[in-house]
Amino acid sequence: MSNVNQQAAILVAPAAPIPSAAYLLTLCIAVIGCNSLVLGPIAPEVAHGFASSAPVVMAAASAFGLGTAASALFLARYIDRVGARRMLMGALALFALALAACALAPAVAVLIAAQLLAGIAAGIALPAIYASAAAIAPPGRESGTIGVVLTGWTLSMVAGVSLSAVLADLVHWRAVFGAVALLACAATAAVSAIARDDRPSGGAAPAPWGALATPGIVPLLVACGAFMTAFYGVYGYLGDHLNQGLGRPVSASGLAAVAYGLGFGAAALLDSIVDRLGARRVMPVAYLLVALIYVLLALVAGNFGVLIAVMALWGLANHFGLNVLVMRLSALDPAQRGTIMGLNSAVTYLAVFVGTTAFGPIYATLGFAASALVAAGLTLVAAAAAAWR
Repeated sequence: MSNVNQQAAILVAPAAPIPSAAYLLTLCIAVIGCNSLVLGPIAPEVAHGFASSAPVVMAAASAFGLGTAASALFLARYIDRVGARRMLMGALALFALALAACALAPAVAVLIAAQLLAGIAAGIALPAIYASAAAIAPPGRESGTIGVVLTGWTLSMVAGVSLSAVLADLVHWRAVFGAVALLACAATAAVSAIARDDRPSGGAAPAPWGALATPGIVPLLVACGAFMTAFYGVYGYLGDHLNQGLGRPVSASGLAAVAYGLGFGAAALLDSIVDRLGARRVMPVAYLLVALIYVLLALVAGNFGVLIAVMALWGLANHFGLNVLVMRLSALDPAQRGTIMGLNSAVTYLAVFVGTTAFGPIYATLGFAASALVAAGLTLVAAAAAAWR
């Protein structure tokens, strides 16, 4: 065959399919996402069950975030030594145990402790999932594979948040944690079916701050911090804006979450664009698009219908922003992929704390539109960091 014919054959060759293991990893993300998102909607029921208050119950969510950040920073590095698959199975099993403890908690203090344990498990599981997704992706299908895995966040947001409220109403709030614990057990069994293609180093686990010397990692972590702080700073106060600012019922927050989740999931159909253009080229553009959407959120903050529609656009753009971030970080150094993705998760969950804390005074004094504009500025910082060479 001539060189011309060989090149033509390559051009018409069908793209490699997304590995079936990617869909199992999607389930893992969905399970962790469910626990991350369900406590807020059922907090009043949980508080009533413990004769406590919703703010005290929500301390469990803070404990989960704290546990996730600390675990991702100090324990995710063992993924490179032991192997992503083995670490993921252990983390999911611990996650299931922690959620069972939540379902059986006799007091709110036990619930908080169990959520801290769940966070420790999640801080290992999330980097292991992202590292596994990057490892199993066929050449040329990296974005598509990671995009499929990221749709787990859509499942948890659209289905998890909605069904948890229904289950709490029809059965009991404890049934919510019990159901997620069963899903975690199913995810553990599913991961065991993934091909044993781990290539653990078997050597000493690198220190997390040692990975900061990897060329290119610091600008990407800066982009991660700015991007995630902007998201959580705006999303954290969206429900209050809809309820107090626009006079909408609490259920409006569920509608906003569904719109965002559907947009986030629909973007997976366009991930091939990233594979064709390259994550480095797409990343600054994606963050510029997100910044524009924050400006749009500020402009339509007083119009409920348009605001819900923009939520879908926000979800779509954020999918690309997260996808290219994971792609670029996971490609920096495959030998330290677990450690690097642990740093990514640590920065992300630190952004949860920083975003909700720093944006609180802004929202309280200047309103939702001002918060969205501040988020736009932060996202421009993310775009500049993403373009840094």
